[in-house]
Amino acid sequence: MTDRASHDHCTNKFIELANELRQEGFDPQLVSAALMAASGIYVTYVTAGNDGGLQPSGVDKVVMMYRRNLEHIQERKKAENQARGN
Repeated sequence: MTDRASHDHCTNKFIELANELRQEGFDPQLVSAALMAASGIYVTYVTAGNDGGLQPSGVDKVVMMYRRNLEHIQERKKAENQARGN
């Protein structure tokens, strides 16, 4: 599996879980906030281990990474909408 395919697979698994939680009656904003919190916890673990934490510069790097990712997602969505004629 390519890196892109692996990334898409993992992304889709998180979306499936989010949709399951929504179907269980959880508010979508709560689910979104929980996914964001889980991501923050996990990126801290990946970067600093179980007992570590991010320095302010590390937080800034993660924030920029999230920003770039969100901007990329929005550009893709815009392109998909334009391709459909929306």
